[in-house]
Parts: sequence; C-alpha cells; structure tokens
Amino acid sequence: MTTKPTILLIYTGGTIGMMKDYDSNALKAFDFSQISEKIPELQQLNCQIHTISFETPIDSSNMNTQYYMDIVEIIEKNYDLFDGFVVLSGSDTMSYTSSAISFMLENLQKPIIFTGSQLPIGDLRTDAKENLITSIEVASAQKNGKPMIQEVCLYFEYKLYRANRTTKMNAEQFEAFVSMNYPPLAESGVYLKFHEHYLLRVSDENLPLIVRKKLVTDIVIIKIFPGIVENVLKSILSIKNLKGVVLETYGSGNAPSENWFVHLIKNAIEKNIRIVNVTQCLGGNVNQGHYETSVALKKIGVVSGKDITTEAAVAKLMYLLNENFSLIEFTNHFETSLRGEIS
Repeated sequence: MTTKPTILLIYTGGTIGMMKDYDSNALKAFDFSQISEKIPELQQLNCQIHTISFETPIDSSNMNTQYYMDIVEIIEKNYDLFDGFVVLSGSDTMSYTSSAISFMLENLQKPIIFTGSQLPIGDLRTDAKENLITSIEVASAQKNGKPMIQEVCLYFEYKLYRANRTTKMNAEQFEAFVSMNYPPLAESGVYLKFHEHYLLRVSDENLPLIVRKKLVTDIVIIKIFPGIVENVLKSILSIKNLKGVVLETYGSGNAPSENWFVHLIKNAIEKNIRIVNVTQCLGGNVNQGHYETSVALKKIGVVSGKDITTEAAVAKLMYLLNENFSLIEFTNHFETSLRGEIS
C-alpha cells in the first residue's frame, strides 16, 4: 500500500480563520484542530492533515519579520516529518510574507502553499473553503513519488502562483492576486492542471535545506511622484542606520533627472545604502538606460530590479543586506534570479 502524503496546516491568522457567532453576530477564531469536523470535504482528499496554530492569531497588518521567523522555524522543525505545508495568513500582506519565506529557505524541495480568503471560513458565500481545500490538494500532489510543487507558492481563486511573483490588487474581489510577469503554475477547474514547464526545481536534489533567519529591516520604499521635493527625499535618505531603498520609479525605471535628485541618490550609494530600482507598474520590466531619464541612475550604481515585484524586492533586499557584499557583488546577486523571482 502506498502511504498517503502528510500535510502540515499552519494557521498564523487572517480572515480565513474567522467564524461568525450567529448569536452575537461577532467574528471569533476558528479552531483548526477540529477542521475535519467543520469541513468534512477534507476527508475526501488523499492525504493526512495535521494542524498547528499560532498561540495568538496575527492580523495581516501586524505581520512582521519576527513572525516570518516563527513560520520558518515551524517548517524547519517539521520539514522531515511532512510532505508539504499549507500556511494560512492574512491576504493583505501575504505577498510580502510568502516572498520573504521563499528567500529564507534555500534548496527547498517540498511545497509551501500560502492561502487565505476575502471572507471568513464561516460565511455563507466564503471563498475560504475552496482556497483551503485546493491548497491542500496542491501540497499533496505528487509525481513519481516526489512532490509536484517544490517551491513557495500562493493559491487564491483557482490559480496557483509563484509566491514571489504576486501582488494583491483587489480588496473586494475573490480574485485578489495577480502575477503579471509570470504565468500561473497551476489552475483549478474541473481538473487541477499543473503547468510543469513553469515549475521551479533545485539544481541538485542531494542538497540539504538551508534556513536563512537573519533579515535586515533598516530599509524603506520610496515611491517617486511628480512634484517630489528635495527636502523630502533628503530626509528619507538621511534616516539613521538606513541600509537599503526600494525605489519605485516610472515605467521602465525612469526618475527625475534634476541634479539634486541624482546627487542625493549618488550620495546615498556612496554611503553604502543599496538602492534598487523597481517599476511602479503592475507588469513590465525595469530597463535602466533605455531612456535618458534612467541613464544617470545606471551610471551612479542604482541596481536594476528588472521585473521583480515591490514585495519580492523588499524581501530580497532584507535577505541580501545580511551579507557583507560590495556594490558589485550585491548588484550581481540582486539582478540574478535566486528563487525564480525575476525573469
């Protein structure tokens, strides 16, 4: 007899873990230890499900890097005991969290599927059940005795995405996430269809899982806008202990070409502040030097984010700043795909 895959369900918080008390009309936390009783459909899946929950559920808005560590440590502790992991969290920061987890786990060869919902699991019209059931099915899917998915993913509303390619783009629709620069890894319809040629695989299956727990959080996102003034930018770049900047620019990486702007960015880089150029557009690619308004950025050492999302850029910056890289080394690492985050 073949052994059923074992899946660890990790509940961190978020809307998906709420149920309505119809007597008081208030939302209360769902007890995931009783999940099979509440959602009997799970018993039809060809896997064994175990659960673990944060002692205090975390609202999406309160998610931070310490909770990233907690999630990673749960996975590390249970990595050899389970075939796959499903992480339930708040959707508002899910792209940030799942992107960070993807960088913190090197040589990953098992599925880690993030999911959540727009409505609580106890609501009549909830999207929570479908997202949860299919995420578990994805995590337990195998081919030739090995997990079909061997990376960190995000599943929402019938589509499985590479987590570090996603952005939440709608606060009200069930189809809340997009992955503009990389196609879905799988789609759920009448059948669960995997697009195997898009899946990530490690170069050597004998490599052990490496867990990176140190992240540098002294960073900031600066979104360029028409009318940004020198004093504002100067104040931000003068923040004490600032280590890195995600610079959200126009179009294919364009920014103001005024002398004061370029001078401030250049001075920051000379102070070893790493500055990464990411487009404000949902889709597309930073191409520094394509237009005159980005030539100066390239010359002074601004790093091209290529087609990375802001969420993944934040995570990658936190990850790489822990290493004592020179500007050239940092640029080479950032502009290289480490977890499938850039094309």
